[in-house]
Amino acid sequence: MTAIRGAAAAVTGAASGIGRALALELSARGCDLALADRDEAGLQTLAAEIAKAGLQKVSVHRVDVSEPGQIEEFAQAATSAHPGLNIVVNNAGVALFGQFNKIDHSQMDWLMNINFWGVVHATRAFLPHLARQREAHIVNLSSIFGIIAPPGQTAYAAAKFAVRGFSESLRHELQMAKSPVKLSVVHPGGVATNIVRNSRTGVGMTDNARRAQSIERFDAVAKTTPAAAAQRIIKGIENNQPRILIGNDARFMDLLQRFRPGTYWAVLARRIEKMANAGKT
Repeated sequence: MTAIRGAAAAVTGAASGIGRALALELSARGCDLALADRDEAGLQTLAAEIAKAGLQKVSVHRVDVSEPGQIEEFAQAATSAHPGLNIVVNNAGVALFGQFNKIDHSQMDWLMNINFWGVVHATRAFLPHLARQREAHIVNLSSIFGIIAPPGQTAYAAAKFAVRGFSESLRHELQMAKSPVKLSVVHPGGVATNIVRNSRTGVGMTDNARRAQSIERFDAVAKTTPAAAAQRIIKGIENNQPRILIGNDARFMDLLQRFRPGTYWAVLARRIEKMANAGKT
């Protein structure tokens, strides 16, 4: 078990979405925070909100997680500001819409550098410090698309499957070494954030109607709030859960993939279409 009260956590992608909700929830439960994001204004707004509530100690750090040097600087600054830092949440992520033949290599590099390598570099940067704590926890954000792989998500699914594989293997290494560091990998389903609206589109895509349709369908199925996702992640940390599924949709898709590992998409496509149509009525 990793206690939240009295802990200190580093959270990437903290200015919005799940990261922001997680920062607020952690702070409300007595956890100090080192908050990282590219959005400095968003970080300052969040820090002011936490300070106004008279809650925990907060430091803010402008960090582009696609830059290993900036991650290293963040780890040094965060552990200096919070010597007892013992929780790291690798939450920062981006989305890229388009089938494989519509996205180019540079776009895939952009996404992988943030969604996968950002997780790896941050884990490497913080792990020596975490290993010196009495108890510590790493939380890596994958996705339900780290369990299933829909069409149009080749880059995103590749990164999220990679986060899952990296996290599970590292967890086993930590267990073998009897390390005080625990590791949870998180698989959110549809969470009502702006990640899809802020997503990039493949350079070969010219059909804006398809992008709009994808956003509409996401909105129809994204039923979990960021606050609920944050509460579920914290429960997973406290109970040292190796896999944290968020939302009924994620739990359903996880089970479906287990029962129909090679043919789940035909079932899901029909279900998504039905839910999208229902949302229009």
